[in-house]
Amino acid sequence: MPYQLTQEEQDQAGKALNLTDEQYLSMDEVEFRARFRERLHHTLEIQTYSAVYRNKKLNPNQAGPAKHLINLWEKRKLGADQPEYRFASHLIAFAERAEKGEPVDLTPYEPKKLTPADTELFYTVLKERRSVREFTDRRVPDELIDKILEAGLWAAHSCNLQSIRYLVVREEKVPGLFKGSDVPGGPVHLVVLQDERVYRANPYNPVRNRLLDAGAAAQNIALAAHAAGLEGVWLTFNDTIIQRLRDHFHVPEEISIVTYVDVGYGDQTPYPPQRYSVKDVVLGRT
Repeated sequence: MPYQLTQEEQDQAGKALNLTDEQYLSMDEVEFRARFRERLHHTLEIQTYSAVYRNKKLNPNQAGPAKHLINLWEKRKLGADQPEYRFASHLIAFAERAEKGEPVDLTPYEPKKLTPADTELFYTVLKERRSVREFTDRRVPDELIDKILEAGLWAAHSCNLQSIRYLVVREEKVPGLFKGSDVPGGPVHLVVLQDERVYRANPYNPVRNRLLDAGAAAQNIALAAHAAGLEGVWLTFNDTIIQRLRDHFHVPEEISIVTYVDVGYGDQTPYPPQRYSVKDVVLGRT
């Protein structure tokens, strides 16, 4: 059932959304979903969790813009099974309780507490990951690749815009696409893309944040590959390789080709590059 908005909620929603309903209903789906996520984040998520944490009553009708977005989502018939809709429904339920000054129990969503052994294992993965550039011929299963790519999707992402997209390129199937790279190649190239349309949802988002979004995903991929028993190396490519990829996969212009990680079953064990100590690199501390 669509959420019923009061006139006050509709007025508040209009100010927060900054676009007419007609604009929301006519824009392409990728941009609409990004705007849905961004508005949910900035008009409800932050405020609700802040009120719950401080045991304060949430502002009246704080959920109005989110309810309005739900109505627009339903008009577009995007489905209640989608992650944005599920997330919005939970946040609205939390907000409605917080607006009444009622307690909101978030304990079911607490992250699993890591044991000392878990923490030690995390730092083992972090510190023992290496940049490996030689691989065996053993084939990497698709299921393992998908698990690694999922890790990239769980990286922190500015405003929850979720720009990350991928190409999965097996060197054996299309040899030569990465010719000119500084590694022998493959066996699997995991290319990190970004759908630039999502950034229309927040034009104030600086370009450096977009690069950080892609970098966070690539870092998760590199760590997840090592944790999964693979090795890899995080790379960049020249404009010639980017154009080859764009032409071969017919990548549209709104998709940026940013970076890539080569993964496979490693066939070398590099000596770990030594790092500075923390005391050597902290330039200020209060």
